[in-house]
Amino acid sequence: MKDTENLHLKVQELCDCFSTTDPLKEMSELKNDGNRLDAALKWLALSVLHGVNNNAKEISIRQDDHGTVSVMAEYRDTELPSPGPAVGANIFEAVREMTHIDGDDGKTRFAMGIRDSSLDLSISIKNKNGNRKISIKFP
Repeated sequence: MKDTENLHLKVQELCDCFSTTDPLKEMSELKNDGNRLDAALKWLALSVLHGVNNNAKEISIRQDDHGTVSVMAEYRDTELPSPGPAVGANIFEAVREMTHIDGDDGKTRFAMGIRDSSLDLSISIKNKNGNRKISIKFP
């Protein structure tokens, strides 16, 4: 059995590590990262930081049945840098492991510590006709 709490802790540590950087710039460079799981966790941390810094209501990552990945932030419907198909697939795996959502669809609260504070995110996963979507809703 994999130790999924370590993934959660790693994402929180990465939030702390990247808290003074430009999340969008860092996100745009991740698709070329050789370590796909590490890049997926970095992408998750950077998306949370971007959402917090820009008062986003929601950030969604979608992967269609052809493997194309797109990301949208809901505050003014802005498209964010895509992590690419390989890293995107790892993002879906990592989120499923951290949230323990096993079925095609599910929703859960997800506590995220950032520096000296924390917030409760709402994470949902949907899978329909080969299209997958993860939504991260901010308080």
